[in-house]
Order: sequence, then C-alpha cells, then structure tokens
Amino acid sequence: MSKGKIIGGTAASVVLAAAPVVAYFEGVIPQTYIDPVGIPTVCAGETGPHVAMGQSYTVEQCMRMLDDRLLVEWRKVEPCIGRPVTVPQATAILSWSYNVGAGAACRSTLLRQLNAGQPAEVWCQQLSRWTKATVMGVSVELPGLVKRRASERAMCETR
Repeated sequence: MSKGKIIGGTAASVVLAAAPVVAYFEGVIPQTYIDPVGIPTVCAGETGPHVAMGQSYTVEQCMRMLDDRLLVEWRKVEPCIGRPVTVPQATAILSWSYNVGAGAACRSTLLRQLNAGQPAEVWCQQLSRWTKATVMGVSVELPGLVKRRASERAMCETR
C-alpha cells in the first residue's frame, strides 16, 4: 500500500464524508461574524484575507465553498499521512485538520504516531488533546471543541 492511501475510498469520498461533520460543528452562518478567538469568519468556518465583515452568501454557496476548502485542506494534510487509513479515519483527520490547520496537523504527535505504525487506538486518542483555543491571550478549553474532538475520535476509532 502506498503512502497516504485511503482504504476503500478516495479524496472525494473523504471530502463528502467530512463536509456534513465540519458543517455541523462549525455551523453554516452565511453572514460574516467574529469567531470565539476574534477572527472574521463566514459560512462553515471560512477565514482568511478574503473574508471581511459585511459579506454574505447563500447556504448553497457556503457548502460549495466548504467542499472546495476541504479538498484543499486534504491536499495539504494527505502528504503528511505515511500509512494507509480508512475513510472514517481520513474523515476524522480532515475535520480536525480543517479546524487546526494542516501545518499543526502535520507537526502533531497524532500523525507521528500514525506514521510510526501505532494502532489507531493509540493515535486516535490524540484528537482529545486538541480542545483549547487562545482567547484574548489565554488558553481556554472550548466546550464545542470537546464535543467535536469526541465525535472525530469516535469516527477515527470506528472499525
């Protein structure tokens, strides 16, 4: 099996599986708002220099934007996955990476353990560590992230 191979699926199947998970946890808010850490955000967690206060989209535009962004995110994190993963594992990794960023995901203990050949029971539990965000300079555990990581971990540990 090759590096980053998805067992029983493709990048498209992972994006299709991840979109409703990400939309649920991010929420689909078609007008720009300030997220809990003070970043202008729109749709399903879309941020970046192209997001400005006062923008609005339809829900359909938001979902297309999410699908496009998930595919971009998968293309960033997939090269960091050195062992085959199942579709549910890839979906959990993509949802998490979308939230924390591919750079953080690629440098994580989670992917180091996966790539070292640790069993999923070991590396999937690392998701539970990613429940904090910096709010006004202080690291705070966010209840929404606790719920999201529990869901991602359950997906990851699915056999």
